[in-house]
This record gives sequence, C-alpha cells and structure tokens, in this order.
Amino acid sequence: MAATQAAYRFFNNPRVSLRDLARPLIQAGQEAAAEACDRYLLVVHDWSQLDYFQHAEKQDRVMLSSRHVPEGYELQTALLVGDRDGLPLAPAVLSLRAADGVHCSRCAKVRKAVSPLDELDPAMTFVEQQRFVFPLVHIVDAEADSVGHYRQWAQHPGRLFLVRADDRYVEHGGQERKCSAIRDELRQSGRLVEVREVRYHGRPARQWVAEVPIRLTRPAQRNRPGVGDRQRIPGPPIDLRLTISEVRDDQGRVLAIWYLMSNVPSDVPAATIALWYYWRWNVEVYFKLLKSAGMALEQWQQTTAAAIARRLLVASMACVTVWQLARSEHPQAPAARKLLVKLSGRQMKHGCEFTLPAMLAGMWTLLAMLDTIQSHGVEELLELARIALHALNHNPP
Repeated sequence: MAATQAAYRFFNNPRVSLRDLARPLIQAGQEAAAEACDRYLLVVHDWSQLDYFQHAEKQDRVMLSSRHVPEGYELQTALLVGDRDGLPLAPAVLSLRAADGVHCSRCAKVRKAVSPLDELDPAMTFVEQQRFVFPLVHIVDAEADSVGHYRQWAQHPGRLFLVRADDRYVEHGGQERKCSAIRDELRQSGRLVEVREVRYHGRPARQWVAEVPIRLTRPAQRNRPGVGDRQRIPGPPIDLRLTISEVRDDQGRVLAIWYLMSNVPSDVPAATIALWYYWRWNVEVYFKLLKSAGMALEQWQQTTAAAIARRLLVASMACVTVWQLARSEHPQAPAARKLLVKLSGRQMKHGCEFTLPAMLAGMWTLLAMLDTIQSHGVEELLELARIALHALNHNPP
C-alpha cells in the first residue's frame, strides 16, 4: 500500500520533469553504444497509439481514429539500436500527444502539437546533440516518405537517414521511373542477389538486395487537409541511394518488398542498409514489452498524460535492464537469463534460449522474491512456507 501510494504521488508530481527522468535512459544509451556499435548508431523513429477508449476518467485523451471521440494518446519514440546485432539499447526520446499538447522528454514544458512528420526534425536534432561516440543513422518507416522532409533533413550537415519509400517516381539513368520498374529491370538483369537468411513473421525466409543511385527532383507535396494546406513546394534535387530488398520464402515467392532511400555513405554495402531496416522492427519489440507482453500499458490507471509519460520513462528503464542482460557477455549472463525464463513460467521454442518478454516477466518475479527475502529473511520464509503447506495438506480443496 505504501509503495502504491508513493508511486501515485511520484507520477502525479509536476516537479518531476520528463527531461530529468530521461537522463538515465540517454546515459544508458551512450554507455551501451560504446560497446554495441561498430561504425554507426541506429536511431529508429516510430509511433504507437495507446488505446484508452474505455478510460473515461482520462479527460485529456485525443482522437486516434475515425470514431470522432477521444480514445487515447499517441506515443512517439526514438529508439537507439546497435549496428552490430540490431538489439535495442535505450529510448532517447519519448513523447505523448494529448489534448493539452505534447508531453515530451526533450522539453521542459508541455508544447503545442505539430504533425507527426514535423516532430521528426527536432527529435533528430535533439538526439544528435547528445554527443554519442558514433555517427547516427535515423531510420523511419514509410510514414516519412516525404520529399519535403528529405530536403529538410539534408540541410543538416552530417545527418544520415534511411526511410522506406512507397512505389514513387524517381530519376534514374536520366529519366523518371517508378521504383517498381527499376526493381523489375534489376531482377531481369540478375542484379537482385540473395544476401542472407531472415525471419519473416516467425518463418524462415531469404533476403534479396540490389541498389542504384537515384535523384528526387519533383516538388514536395504538403498534405494537411485539416487546415486546407496542400501546397506544392519546389526545391533542389536530392541525390540518394535506392536499396531494393525482397523477402522471399523457400519457394521463391515474394513476401515483402522494401524500397529504401538513404544518404548513407557509399562504403556501407547495400546488404547492410537492408539489414538495418530489417532491424527497425525491434522498435515493435519495445512497444510489445510496454503493451501486451509485459507492462500492460493500456491498462494503466493514471488519469493524465503527464502521469502516464512519467511512468512510461520508468517502465522504459525496466526494458533497458532486460536489453542489457540480453546482450551481456558476462560469464554468468547465460545462467541469469535461464533463471529469469524459469521464473517467468514460460516455455521456449526449441533452440531458443530466451525471449525478451519472458525475461521481463521473470524479472518481476525475481524482484518480488528479493523484496520478500529482505523483508522476512530466509529462515522466517521457510517457517511460513511450512505452515502454509501444512495447512494445505490438512485442508484439501
């Protein structure tokens, strides 16, 4: 009861700033990057909707769909990922859009909401100011396929980005063509080659990759129908790399096609670019730990976005702890991982040593055990266990 009351006061304390709570996460990311990266530090930007449709006591919810009623909040994060094995390291930015504005770990106060894509540039700038030891590569899914934003990002010296694009028109070989037409040509000429085995929705698959230089020359199309803004904005050409990746099953059927646009230096192979985007899906692991596979985020009872944002940063610290153990090379790390899986009570697939959700579940049990031992002592616990089991044996159900 005391711990619950303390947590309530902490998460609702306006003097607890999100920037202060985020500092340990950034520090953890800095320390992990020094050990988990070879050349680059990947920064995955993504969004996730938090559904609180039935939480009427949360008065600052916003609309998330076409229901036209307040449903929840929009979570945006920038997750640090190592370029050596693709494991997540720590969230560097976390923001929550609510009715009163955006509660953001990089700002001192609640700020006015802007479009999701316009949130990316300041988030990128903030992460770049944290002085990580490796250059950053910002990775975003297809939501960020915007010529105007490509041009905006390219104005920052040294900023590198990797974005999955739609099947858009690009200039290649002196003429404008759709990405799909370029892919067909590369397949017919045999330049689309197999590079590695991957997993796709839990099934084994193969990844095929090819690359060509392209140029984006068309005007940007601003699309903000809510305020009647649909401007066409001309700008200078942008020279980029177009990496085309196909994921195929064992029968050669195409399961997924990715058109990846980047300004990463040419000494990074196209196969590595495709692998980096493949690792982008680790941000979904982070959201899964927060939601369905760990923290039950969408069941939290805090009644304001400010309190939920504070709790999110604390919950992220638990995620970072699990990620640290997952990549640890300490001699006893395998035994520690095995213990957490055992405490979780979950079964692992054949050949799978652990999963992050299982380790997180086991961590909760381990912490409860340690707290109980510290509160009662081993001898007292054994005596209480004997009493409980004696009562059970003499009072069968």
